[in-house]
Amino acid sequence: MTIDSAVGDTTHVDELRVLEAESVHIIREVVAELERPVLLFSAGKDSIVLLRLAEKAFRPSPLPFPVLHVDTGHNFPEVIDFRDRRLADAGHTLVVASVQESIDSGRAQEIGGPNASRNRLQTRTLLDALEAGRYDAAFGGARRDEERARAKERVLSFRDEFGQWDPRAQRPEPWSLYNGRIRRGEQVRVFPLSNWTELDIWRYIEQEGLELPPIYFAHEREVFERDGILLATSEFTSPAESESAATEWVRYRTVGDLTITGAVRSHATDIAGVIGEISAATVSERGETRADDRTSVAAMEDRKREGYF
Repeated sequence: MTIDSAVGDTTHVDELRVLEAESVHIIREVVAELERPVLLFSAGKDSIVLLRLAEKAFRPSPLPFPVLHVDTGHNFPEVIDFRDRRLADAGHTLVVASVQESIDSGRAQEIGGPNASRNRLQTRTLLDALEAGRYDAAFGGARRDEERARAKERVLSFRDEFGQWDPRAQRPEPWSLYNGRIRRGEQVRVFPLSNWTELDIWRYIEQEGLELPPIYFAHEREVFERDGILLATSEFTSPAESESAATEWVRYRTVGDLTITGAVRSHATDIAGVIGEISAATVSERGETRADDRTSVAAMEDRKREGYF
Protein backbone atom coordinates (compact mmCIF):
# COMPACT_ATOMS: atom_id res chain seq x y z
CA MET A 1 0.00 0.00 0.00
CA THR A 2 1.38 3.42 -0.93
CA ILE A 3 1.47 6.36 1.48
CA ASP A 4 -1.18 8.16 -0.58
CA SER A 5 -3.54 5.19 -0.53
CA ALA A 6 -3.01 4.71 3.19
CA VAL A 7 -3.90 8.36 3.81
CA GLY A 8 -6.96 7.96 1.59
CA ASP A 9 -8.16 4.91 3.52
CA THR A 10 -7.71 6.76 6.83
CA THR A 11 -9.66 9.73 5.49
CA HIS A 12 -12.57 7.48 4.51
CA VAL A 13 -12.60 5.87 7.96
CA ASP A 14 -12.60 9.27 9.65
CA GLU A 15 -15.43 10.51 7.43
CA LEU A 16 -17.50 7.42 8.19
CA ARG A 17 -16.96 7.81 11.93
CA VAL A 18 -18.20 11.41 11.74
CA LEU A 19 -21.30 10.28 9.82
CA GLU A 20 -21.82 7.41 12.25
CA ALA A 21 -21.62 9.72 15.28
CA GLU A 22 -24.08 12.16 13.72
CA SER A 23 -26.58 9.38 12.95
CA VAL A 24 -26.31 7.82 16.40
CA HIS A 25 -26.86 11.27 17.96
CA ILE A 26 -30.03 11.77 15.88
CA ILE A 27 -31.41 8.36 16.85
CA ARG A 28 -30.79 8.97 20.55
CA GLU A 29 -32.30 12.47 20.43
CA VAL A 30 -35.52 11.21 18.84
CA VAL A 31 -35.89 8.38 21.33
CA ALA A 32 -35.39 10.89 24.15
CA GLU A 33 -38.03 13.32 22.81
CA LEU A 34 -40.70 11.09 21.24
CA GLU A 35 -42.82 8.45 22.95
CA ARG A 36 -43.31 5.63 20.43
CA PRO A 37 -40.68 5.40 17.67
CA VAL A 38 -40.39 2.60 15.14
CA LEU A 39 -37.67 1.72 12.62
CA LEU A 40 -38.69 1.02 9.03
CA PHE A 41 -36.75 -1.93 7.63
CA SER A 42 -36.85 -3.13 4.02
CA ALA A 43 -33.77 -5.38 4.32
CA GLY A 44 -32.13 -3.11 1.76
CA LYS A 45 -28.58 -1.81 2.19
CA ASP A 46 -29.62 1.54 3.69
CA SER A 47 -31.97 0.06 6.26
CA ILE A 48 -29.32 -2.53 7.14
CA VAL A 49 -26.87 0.28 7.91
CA LEU A 50 -29.59 2.17 9.80
CA LEU A 51 -30.33 -0.89 11.93
CA ARG A 52 -26.65 -1.29 12.79
CA LEU A 53 -26.46 2.37 13.82
CA ALA A 54 -29.54 1.96 16.01
CA GLU A 55 -27.99 -1.10 17.65
CA LYS A 56 -24.81 0.88 18.35
CA ALA A 57 -26.85 3.75 19.80
CA PHE A 58 -28.26 1.56 22.60
CA ARG A 59 -25.81 -1.26 23.17
CA PRO A 60 -25.73 -3.34 25.29
CA SER A 61 -29.45 -2.76 25.81
CA PRO A 62 -31.97 -4.06 23.27
CA LEU A 63 -33.57 -1.68 20.79
CA PRO A 64 -36.19 0.45 22.60
CA PHE A 65 -38.52 0.24 19.59
CA PRO A 66 -39.81 -2.38 17.13
CA VAL A 67 -38.87 -2.84 13.47
CA LEU A 68 -41.60 -2.36 10.84
CA HIS A 69 -41.59 -3.81 7.33
CA VAL A 70 -44.23 -2.81 4.78
CA ASP A 71 -44.60 -6.01 2.76
CA THR A 72 -45.96 -5.60 -0.77
CA GLY A 73 -46.16 -9.36 -1.29
CA HIS A 74 -44.03 -8.90 -4.42
CA ASN A 75 -40.64 -9.06 -2.76
CA PHE A 76 -37.46 -10.82 -3.79
CA PRO A 77 -37.46 -14.12 -1.82
CA GLU A 78 -33.79 -13.64 -0.92
CA VAL A 79 -34.65 -10.34 0.76
CA ILE A 80 -37.46 -11.76 2.90
CA ASP A 81 -35.26 -14.69 3.94
CA PHE A 82 -32.53 -12.25 4.97
CA ARG A 83 -35.02 -10.00 6.82
CA ASP A 84 -36.36 -12.83 8.95
CA ARG A 85 -32.94 -14.25 9.78
CA ARG A 86 -31.27 -10.91 10.54
CA LEU A 87 -33.98 -9.74 12.93
CA ALA A 88 -34.48 -13.11 14.59
CA ASP A 89 -30.76 -13.55 15.23
CA ALA A 90 -30.62 -10.12 16.88
CA GLY A 91 -33.80 -10.67 18.90
CA HIS A 92 -35.56 -7.61 17.49
CA THR A 93 -39.35 -7.28 17.42
CA LEU A 94 -40.64 -7.40 13.83
CA VAL A 95 -43.99 -5.92 12.81
CA VAL A 96 -45.12 -6.73 9.27
CA ALA A 97 -47.66 -4.47 7.57
CA SER A 98 -49.17 -6.31 4.61
CA VAL A 99 -50.27 -4.58 1.40
CA GLN A 100 -52.22 -7.73 0.55
CA GLU A 101 -54.23 -7.32 3.74
CA SER A 102 -54.92 -3.69 2.79
CA ILE A 103 -56.26 -4.91 -0.56
CA ASP A 104 -58.34 -7.68 1.02
CA SER A 105 -59.90 -5.24 3.49
CA GLY A 106 -60.70 -2.68 0.79
CA ARG A 107 -58.27 -0.12 2.20
CA ALA A 108 -56.27 -0.22 -1.05
CA GLN A 109 -57.22 -1.06 -4.60
CA GLU A 110 -54.91 -3.07 -6.80
CA ILE A 111 -54.32 -1.83 -10.33
CA GLY A 112 -53.92 -4.32 -13.18
CA GLY A 113 -52.07 -4.19 -16.47
CA PRO A 114 -48.56 -5.09 -17.69
CA ASN A 115 -46.91 -2.29 -15.70
CA ALA A 116 -48.95 -2.79 -12.55
CA SER A 117 -47.14 -2.34 -9.25
CA ARG A 118 -48.07 -2.36 -5.59
CA ASN A 119 -45.45 0.21 -4.75
CA ARG A 120 -47.86 3.12 -4.48
CA LEU A 121 -50.23 1.01 -2.38
CA GLN A 122 -47.59 0.95 0.36
CA THR A 123 -48.62 4.45 1.39
CA ARG A 124 -52.01 3.40 2.71
CA THR A 125 -50.54 0.32 4.40
CA LEU A 126 -47.78 2.38 6.04
CA LEU A 127 -50.16 5.06 7.34
CA ASP A 128 -52.51 2.43 8.75
CA ALA A 129 -49.61 0.62 10.46
CA LEU A 130 -48.31 3.84 12.03
CA GLU A 131 -51.78 4.66 13.32
CA ALA A 132 -52.40 1.14 14.62
CA GLY A 133 -49.09 1.15 16.49
CA ARG A 134 -49.60 4.74 17.69
CA TYR A 135 -46.07 5.46 16.45
CA ASP A 136 -45.14 9.13 16.56
CA ALA A 137 -41.72 8.79 14.94
CA ALA A 138 -40.53 6.50 12.15
CA PHE A 139 -36.84 6.07 11.36
CA GLY A 140 -36.02 5.48 7.71
CA GLY A 141 -32.93 5.01 5.58
CA ALA A 142 -33.62 7.65 2.92
CA ARG A 143 -30.65 9.74 1.79
CA ARG A 144 -30.65 13.19 0.19
CA ASP A 145 -28.52 12.06 -2.75
CA GLU A 146 -31.07 9.47 -3.87
CA GLU A 147 -33.66 11.69 -5.50
CA ARG A 148 -34.59 15.38 -5.81
CA ALA A 149 -37.68 15.18 -3.57
CA ARG A 150 -35.64 13.50 -0.83
CA ALA A 151 -33.05 16.25 -1.18
CA LYS A 152 -35.73 18.64 0.15
CA GLU A 153 -36.14 16.69 3.37
CA ARG A 154 -34.96 17.83 6.76
CA VAL A 155 -33.48 15.24 9.10
CA LEU A 156 -36.76 15.44 11.05
CA SER A 157 -39.59 15.51 8.51
CA PHE A 158 -42.89 16.51 10.09
CA ARG A 159 -46.19 15.07 8.91
CA ASP A 160 -49.67 16.30 9.77
CA GLU A 161 -52.42 14.30 11.47
CA PHE A 162 -53.15 12.63 8.12
CA GLY A 163 -49.53 11.59 7.64
CA GLN A 164 -48.99 13.99 4.76
CA TRP A 165 -45.91 16.07 3.98
CA ASP A 166 -45.66 19.73 3.06
CA PRO A 167 -42.08 20.65 2.10
CA ARG A 168 -42.79 24.34 2.80
CA ALA A 169 -43.88 23.68 6.39
CA GLN A 170 -40.70 22.03 7.65
CA ARG A 171 -38.71 23.37 10.57
CA PRO A 172 -35.20 24.82 10.23
CA GLU A 173 -32.35 22.78 11.68
CA PRO A 174 -29.53 25.29 12.30
CA TRP A 175 -26.28 23.91 13.74
CA SER A 176 -27.80 20.41 13.69
CA LEU A 177 -30.31 21.31 16.39
CA TYR A 178 -33.50 19.25 16.13
CA ASN A 179 -36.90 20.17 17.51
CA GLY A 180 -38.94 17.00 17.90
CA ARG A 181 -41.99 18.50 19.60
CA ILE A 182 -45.26 17.59 17.91
CA ARG A 183 -48.97 18.05 18.50
CA ARG A 184 -51.24 15.10 19.17
CA GLY A 185 -51.84 13.18 15.95
CA GLU A 186 -48.75 14.49 14.15
CA GLN A 187 -45.86 12.25 13.15
CA VAL A 188 -42.15 12.66 12.46
CA ARG A 189 -40.25 10.77 9.78
CA VAL A 190 -36.60 10.68 10.81
CA PHE A 191 -33.71 10.32 8.35
CA PRO A 192 -30.43 9.69 10.21
CA LEU A 193 -28.69 8.85 6.91
CA SER A 194 -29.59 12.14 5.23
CA ASN A 195 -25.98 13.24 4.80
CA TRP A 196 -24.67 9.86 3.64
CA THR A 197 -24.06 8.95 0.00
CA GLU A 198 -24.43 5.58 -1.71
CA LEU A 199 -20.65 5.26 -1.64
CA ASP A 200 -20.59 6.04 2.10
CA ILE A 201 -23.13 3.28 2.67
CA TRP A 202 -21.02 0.70 0.86
CA ARG A 203 -17.80 1.76 2.56
CA TYR A 204 -19.52 1.48 5.93
CA ILE A 205 -20.84 -1.98 5.02
CA GLU A 206 -17.28 -2.98 4.16
CA GLN A 207 -15.85 -1.41 7.32
CA GLU A 208 -18.42 -3.06 9.61
CA GLY A 209 -18.48 -6.40 7.80
CA LEU A 210 -22.26 -6.23 7.41
CA GLU A 211 -24.12 -9.04 5.68
CA LEU A 212 -26.43 -8.18 2.76
CA PRO A 213 -29.02 -10.08 0.73
CA PRO A 214 -27.13 -11.87 -2.08
CA ILE A 215 -28.94 -9.97 -4.85
CA TYR A 216 -26.69 -6.97 -4.14
CA PHE A 217 -23.82 -8.89 -5.74
CA ALA A 218 -23.45 -10.13 -9.31
CA HIS A 219 -25.24 -13.38 -10.06
CA GLU A 220 -26.95 -15.04 -13.00
CA ARG A 221 -30.65 -14.24 -13.32
CA GLU A 222 -33.25 -14.40 -16.06
CA VAL A 223 -34.23 -10.84 -16.95
CA PHE A 224 -35.95 -8.92 -19.71
CA GLU A 225 -35.73 -5.27 -20.71
CA ARG A 226 -38.74 -2.95 -20.43
CA ASP A 227 -38.49 0.81 -20.89
CA GLY A 228 -34.74 0.64 -20.43
CA ILE A 229 -34.94 -1.32 -17.13
CA LEU A 230 -33.88 -4.94 -16.61
CA LEU A 231 -36.70 -6.69 -14.74
CA ALA A 232 -36.48 -10.20 -13.31
CA THR A 233 -38.82 -12.84 -14.64
CA SER A 234 -41.02 -14.11 -11.81
CA GLU A 235 -44.56 -15.13 -10.99
CA PHE A 236 -45.38 -11.42 -10.94
CA THR A 237 -43.36 -10.20 -13.92
CA SER A 238 -42.93 -11.75 -17.35
CA PRO A 239 -41.96 -10.46 -20.79
CA ALA A 240 -44.64 -9.32 -23.21
CA GLU A 241 -44.81 -10.72 -26.74
CA SER A 242 -42.48 -7.99 -27.99
CA GLU A 243 -39.97 -8.64 -25.18
CA SER A 244 -37.56 -11.53 -24.71
CA ALA A 245 -35.93 -12.94 -21.59
CA ALA A 246 -32.30 -13.93 -21.27
CA THR A 247 -30.02 -15.11 -18.50
CA GLU A 248 -27.46 -12.42 -17.66
CA TRP A 249 -24.98 -11.48 -14.98
CA VAL A 250 -26.67 -8.76 -12.93
CA ARG A 251 -26.85 -7.24 -9.47
CA TYR A 252 -29.25 -4.84 -7.74
CA ARG A 253 -28.34 -1.35 -6.50
CA THR A 254 -31.58 -0.99 -4.55
CA VAL A 255 -34.19 -3.36 -3.12
CA GLY A 256 -37.94 -2.93 -3.55
CA ASP A 257 -41.01 -4.40 -5.16
CA LEU A 258 -39.60 -6.75 -7.81
CA THR A 259 -42.21 -5.61 -10.34
CA ILE A 260 -40.54 -2.20 -10.62
CA THR A 261 -36.98 -2.71 -9.37
CA GLY A 262 -34.44 -3.12 -12.12
CA ALA A 263 -31.10 -4.86 -12.15
CA VAL A 264 -27.83 -3.57 -13.59
CA ARG A 265 -25.44 -5.67 -15.66
CA SER A 266 -22.46 -6.42 -13.47
CA HIS A 267 -19.69 -8.86 -12.61
CA ALA A 268 -19.05 -7.33 -9.18
CA THR A 269 -19.24 -10.34 -6.89
CA ASP A 270 -17.79 -8.67 -3.79
CA ILE A 271 -17.90 -5.33 -1.98
CA ALA A 272 -14.67 -4.07 -3.54
CA GLY A 273 -16.11 -4.65 -7.01
CA VAL A 274 -19.35 -2.90 -6.13
CA ILE A 275 -17.50 0.10 -4.69
CA GLY A 276 -15.49 0.33 -7.90
CA GLU A 277 -18.67 0.39 -10.00
CA ILE A 278 -20.41 2.94 -7.79
CA SER A 279 -17.37 5.21 -7.83
CA ALA A 280 -17.70 5.41 -11.62
CA ALA A 281 -21.51 5.73 -11.70
CA THR A 282 -23.09 9.01 -12.80
CA VAL A 283 -26.73 8.16 -12.01
CA SER A 284 -28.25 7.48 -8.58
CA GLU A 285 -29.55 4.01 -7.84
CA ARG A 286 -33.19 5.09 -7.92
CA GLY A 287 -32.71 7.04 -11.13
CA GLU A 288 -31.22 4.04 -12.86
CA THR A 289 -33.26 1.13 -11.54
CA ARG A 290 -36.65 2.22 -10.17
CA ALA A 291 -39.46 2.36 -12.73
CA ASP A 292 -41.83 4.16 -10.35
CA ASP A 293 -39.51 7.18 -10.21
CA ARG A 294 -39.66 7.59 -13.98
CA THR A 295 -43.37 8.24 -14.25
CA SER A 296 -42.88 12.00 -13.90
CA VAL A 297 -40.30 14.51 -12.71
CA ALA A 298 -42.26 14.93 -9.46
CA ALA A 299 -43.21 11.26 -9.00
CA MET A 300 -41.52 10.82 -5.62
CA GLU A 301 -42.65 14.21 -4.30
CA ASP A 302 -46.27 13.44 -5.21
CA ARG A 303 -46.12 10.16 -3.28
CA LYS A 304 -44.41 11.78 -0.30
CA ARG A 305 -47.15 14.41 -0.07
CA GLU A 306 -49.66 11.55 0.18
CA GLY A 307 -47.75 9.93 3.06
CA TYR A 308 -45.15 7.77 1.36
CA PHE A 309 -41.83 7.53 3.12
